[in-house]
Amino acid sequence: MKSLRLYLVGSVLLLIVYVLAEYYKPTPTNWAPTYLKEDKIPFGLYILHQEINSIFPNTKVQTSRSRPYNTLKNKNFRNTNYLFIAGSLNFDATDYDELVKFMQQGNHVFIAAFNLGDLLSDTLKLKTASTFNIQQNENTPINFINPALKSAKSYRFSKGLGDWYFKELDTAAVTVLGEMEYGGMKYGSFNFVKYNFGKGALYVLPNPQLLTNYNLLDPAGAEYAAKALSYLPDAETLIWDESFTHGSTYDTSLLQVMLKNPPLRWAYYLSLGGLLIFIFFEIKRRQRIIPVIDPLKNSSVDFVTVVGKVYYQRRDNSDIAHKKINYFFEYIRTSYRLKTTAINEEFVTAVILKSGVSENTVRDLCNTISIIGNSNKVSDSDLIALNKLIEQFYQQAE
Repeated sequence: MKSLRLYLVGSVLLLIVYVLAEYYKPTPTNWAPTYLKEDKIPFGLYILHQEINSIFPNTKVQTSRSRPYNTLKNKNFRNTNYLFIAGSLNFDATDYDELVKFMQQGNHVFIAAFNLGDLLSDTLKLKTASTFNIQQNENTPINFINPALKSAKSYRFSKGLGDWYFKELDTAAVTVLGEMEYGGMKYGSFNFVKYNFGKGALYVLPNPQLLTNYNLLDPAGAEYAAKALSYLPDAETLIWDESFTHGSTYDTSLLQVMLKNPPLRWAYYLSLGGLLIFIFFEIKRRQRIIPVIDPLKNSSVDFVTVVGKVYYQRRDNSDIAHKKINYFFEYIRTSYRLKTTAINEEFVTAVILKSGVSENTVRDLCNTISIIGNSNKVSDSDLIALNKLIEQFYQQAE
């Protein structure tokens, strides 16, 4: 018993130590690219969102989780910038048409994405690619074309942030704003371009990670991001798009919110697992064979039958008569509070008044009781007459 107690105490202590170690252990870095303004992980946009007013001090930031078509249709925006930062974009024809109208009215759009989507890539004749120098332990140098923005020393970023470029573009329609200073590349080394649409313009950057927390913590990265965004003019409004990262507000559901948050996700999984286990054991318990149990028998009838046979075989009418008389007197005493020591005229009158039974029935019953009480032998007819009178009394009694 003592060894079992020690074993249990040791197990509990080990469990407590394990729980504390799991609780206080450092959270591993989440390198997943989310491009969300509230995420402080390396590839989130928390820093950019906090510092956006340092770049555009007089601009009001407006967040949109709707498709560009729903955001722009019949809104008649003026002096507005539209910012897209995502891993992948998927504009449809209606989105693109509204963006073109938006830019032709003098507004500007800034896109930073690895994958521009089929429609935008085909329309602009713009294809992205990477040199994958991260595998060669080499950081590709990048810089701006504009002498006013060009750094004396090229920008070099780890994690392959400078490796993305446009391998195809329409040189007749595009204005190159940045390039990769990568030896031996005659064509396709441009990594920042501009398209003019009426009074407005479209700016495209092939790597959204250049604007994330990881790059902005590097002074050179923060400088590069500020210069790239400085091509956008000062505007009254900046639309910060989240339709391709957070999802549309019309598509948000409670289940999506739960699955995106690890604690809620695990709580959901545990609840679902517990429910399945409960259902499994409940089904198993209900399918178990239920034994057939015979209902309890009513032995009262059998008892009465046996007693009746005993009295019938003994033929002791006097004993039966005296028992029935005693039971009758007990009924008179408990129901009407009358003494039964003497069967006289006073007793008969009291019984008639209190019971409400007819006078003939009471007198006949009392006479029969007196006769049986004074005789040593009771015949069958006397016993039957006594029983009938007693039953008649019970029926008439109030």
